[in-house]
Amino acid sequence: MSVYKFEDLKSVKLTPHLSSGTSPIIQGKYVYYCLNQKEAGTGSELHYHPNELLIFALKGKINAVVGKERKIVFPGTFILIPPNVRHSMKATEDESCAYLYIKDCTWTVVGVSADEELPDKPMSVEEANQKFEKGEIQDRKNKGANSTAETGNKSIIIEGVPNCYYKILENIEQPYSVGNNITSIEGERMGFKFYELSKKYSEEQSKSDHEYFFYILDGNIKFTIQDNEYDVDKGSIVKIQKGESYRFVNLSQNSRIVVINSNKFLESKIS
Repeated sequence: MSVYKFEDLKSVKLTPHLSSGTSPIIQGKYVYYCLNQKEAGTGSELHYHPNELLIFALKGKINAVVGKERKIVFPGTFILIPPNVRHSMKATEDESCAYLYIKDCTWTVVGVSADEELPDKPMSVEEANQKFEKGEIQDRKNKGANSTAETGNKSIIIEGVPNCYYKILENIEQPYSVGNNITSIEGERMGFKFYELSKKYSEEQSKSDHEYFFYILDGNIKFTIQDNEYDVDKGSIVKIQKGESYRFVNLSQNSRIVVINSNKFLESKIS
């Protein structure tokens, strides 16, 4: 399957003992693609994981901690969190939040509490939920952002974390600029692109160099994947497997697209 909408998919608790977040999960070969949703005043405790994490804020405000830095993040902001960096994402007290949440597949979606060393083997989402329901893992939610001590934890990174925040849009519904604009940010394992299209634009690959996930933030787009055509609109997710042929063209004059891709380094770590 190549085209999805989150509302058509079942949501699960991603890390039930550490976070209130629920999301559908679209799993590629290299990337987990999710829409993390949190009720007002709830979120994740300080934690980390050995996979890279990309976030694009869509709704509400996020009380974010990355390393030692705390920020209030608004829709239209992109966050790139390197592997093993301590972080926490909570909805502010006044409203719920939602954000695109993408991890590489070198580890599962399940994170590790900031006061725990990295285990030899990660839990799957299913395993974490089963153990949580049976009381086999401790519930750390709503303990306060500073309740977890990291003393002696050699796996986690807290100090010396560079800026991880990129303001892509001032406002998620701001007016379009006069010309096409493509913003590109490269992480260690994944790439991020933001397309703002106000003129006709098309892009194609006869053999996709990486795995791609396209999220239609606004507008109407026609995709051709292999020999199949799809007209997609706001909220659609289009997955392109590495090696597939694809082409897309904007049908509406104004379109915005968020794109995530694997890179060669990540692909070398996953056979």
